[in-house]
This record gives sequence, structure tokens and C-alpha cells, in this order.
Amino acid sequence: MIEKIATIEDVAEHAGVSIATVSRALHKPHVVSETTREKVQTAIAATGYTANVMARNLRLNRSGMILLLVPDIGNPFFSEILSGIEQGASKAGYNVLIGDTQNEPEREATYAAYLRSNQADAMILLNGRLPAPLANTPRGIIPPVVIACERIPGCNLPTVIIDNEKAAFSATKHLLDLGHSRIAHIAGPASNILTTDRVAGYRRALSSSGIEANPSLIYSGDFSIESGISAARALLKDIKNRPTAFFCASDGMAIGVIVAAKELGLRVPHDVSVVGFDDIHLAANYDPPLTTVRQPRRRLGEQAISLLLARLDKTGTIPEPAENPVIVPTELIIRQSTGPCPT
Repeated sequence: MIEKIATIEDVAEHAGVSIATVSRALHKPHVVSETTREKVQTAIAATGYTANVMARNLRLNRSGMILLLVPDIGNPFFSEILSGIEQGASKAGYNVLIGDTQNEPEREATYAAYLRSNQADAMILLNGRLPAPLANTPRGIIPPVVIACERIPGCNLPTVIIDNEKAAFSATKHLLDLGHSRIAHIAGPASNILTTDRVAGYRRALSSSGIEANPSLIYSGDFSIESGISAARALLKDIKNRPTAFFCASDGMAIGVIVAAKELGLRVPHDVSVVGFDDIHLAANYDPPLTTVRQPRRRLGEQAISLLLARLDKTGTIPEPAENPVIVPTELIIRQSTGPCPT
């Protein structure tokens, strides 16, 4: 005896709702009530219904794939962002393809071509620039794209970011309030927009306290632990003029500063204070626990996928966010790596 395959009609009958409501609950769950979603999910479990995703995608002329470009998949900063994006995409019936670009324009262009060949329906950029195929696309026909984490100057695509300048100001001001005046800044790569914004916040905080930024105390790194170690070794070797505090543009570089300080026999925070940026998992568990700017990374991912799904909604015109960019607030988390300026 051949077992009958459950259909969407069976689910609707069991749940006591219309077929259209079942379809919305499956493909646009945000537009139906929680009670209705629960009824539909219960009916699906009872009937054993399985959606034919491939057939639906063919019918709708879509791939069911969202492309996500990441500059370095090995960077722990991105883990919670990716999790927030994937969870939201999955709930909406999409799969996520992650492209690890390694900051190489050629790799970015290769992945972006997936949009033109209909291998992906939309894209989220975490790499801070438009791939060449999109940058050269005539205005008005760019496919659904959302920018997250790094703003792209001059680009009006929907964007979800933090206020990096304000966050850097807050981190530097914390050190100033502790009595530090010779504060070094370990920045990111000079070409990175995050570097521009965070250096600006650092400079503004110093200026607000009547201190002129000293170029010799600003060191360019690459967000890695190794670059933090190199920077700290260079800046701490001059015993008479070394900084008493460091504001670092990533937790990785801040951890590198602590490593170098310990190598030189310096105590953190008794001899030198250190502030990081991002609040990766290691920050709270390092020795000492790191004072840092907490980026709500999962929320960044959730906001990004929410904006993208709105742009993929074919029921009407593509909506624009109420504000652009969408600014997600940060928080300065004070732990044991900062203390009063040594006398």
C-alpha cells in the first residue's frame, strides 16, 4: 500500500486555516500571528507535510540562496553576525552561501557574478566595498543588496552599522577619565573605513580634553593579535616616552598589546591600561579581562537579514528603511584591563 503524501491542503484543513495562510506562515512568517504560526507548525508535524522547496523556487524563478561576502571567515568577530543572518534567512526559507573573499577584489567579483547568473537572489556585504560587477551596474537595477558592519562612502544602499566614531570617542574618553593623557591608538589598515572613523573618535576625545593627538602614538595594524604585539613592542620600548594606555581598534590587537606588555614585565592595568573593540568571546576570559566596546554582533546580523528580506518581498515595491544607515548602539564594557594612570 502506497502511503499518501501530505499536501498543503491537508495542513490547512488540519490547522483550520486557508491554504494562503499556510503559505504565508511558511514563507513569510513575520506577517502572521504567533498563534497562527503555532497552529500551522502543529498541523505540519501531525500530517508529515514537507515543502517542495525546489519546486517552489522554480515556480518563483528564484534560487532560494542568499550570498554573504565576508572579508575573513577566520576572524571570530564575524561568528555572531553570521549566526544572526543565517537564522533569519532559514526562517524565511532561504539558504546562505558564505563567500570568504580574503579582501581580494577578484574573489569578490567572482562571488558577485552569482547574482547575475541567478545562482543567488540577494547579497549581504560585510567587506566594506561594492564588488566590481555591482559598482559598474547602472543605477536603479542593482539587485537586492544590504551592507553591514562597514559603511561604503557615497553608497545609498540599505546599510546596518554602528557609530564607530562615537564608540571610539567613548573608549578614549574612558582612559582620559582615568587620568591618562599619553594614550596610544592601534588602528586598523589605513584604507579601511573603520580606521578612518575610529581614529576620528580617538582624536575628538583627546581634543575635548585639550590634548593634541601625537602622530607617533598612532600605529597602523591589521586587527590581528600579531599586529598588536608588533605595535606595542615598538611603542613601549622607549621607557621615558611610552604611553600609559592603549585604545585598540580590535580586541585581537588589544590582546596583542597585553602579550607584549607582559613580555616587557609591565602589569596590566597597573603600568599600562588597554581598551579593545568588538567584545569577542575571548575578551571576557582573557587575563586580565578586557575593557572593550561591545558591538551587538548578532543584532547587526538580524537587522541586515531583516532589511534584505524586506527588499526581497515581491508583494509590492521594494521598501526602503525608515532611516539609512540603520545605527545599532554599542556599549563600553569596563573590565579589569583599565585602571588609573600610574604616578
